Amino acid sequence: MTRGDLVGIIADTHDNRRAIAKAVELFSQRGVGMVFHAGDLISPFTADDFSRLKCEMTVVFGNNDGEKVGLHHIYSKRGTIGKGPKKIEYHGKRFVLMHEPTCIEELSTSKQADVIIYGHTHEIDIRKGETLIINPGEAGGWLTGRSTIAFLDLTTMNVEIEELR
Repeated sequence: MTRGDLVGIIADTHDNRRAIAKAVELFSQRGVGMVFHAGDLISPFTADDFSRLKCEMTVVFGNNDGEKVGLHHIYSKRGTIGKGPKKIEYHGKRFVLMHEPTCIEELSTSKQADVIIYGHTHEIDIRKGETLIINPGEAGGWLTGRSTIAFLDLTTMNVEIEELR
């Protein structure tokens, strides 16, 4: 597996800096080539924690991201950030990244993406099919008591959920 073949997926960090630091450490240890964040970063100061990533990052805004100008200013230095759903091609795979799962069924049945990543519900959701759907759960751990992230192997299309301890 080459560096670009492994993707890190995170959502709903909600300013939990300890969880962000642990996620960044795991993403770096595993050698991910890209990190997708499915929204609800909350504050621009979290960029300090994500600055330790050894790869590019793509972020969409969540419903709780109020300071969008500040978030855009600081996170655009790490990669891309903007409104979802956002279509991205990475290592030959078509991704759609969004926060709220408003159009998942339409996108998956229309074959517009190989992978759909979302957040918002704070619940882990992995649906395998023609279109792979992934919600890594909440990294922040505030609602469920579990802080989780996901890894996607682009060669096998296998998803692994990892708890941040």
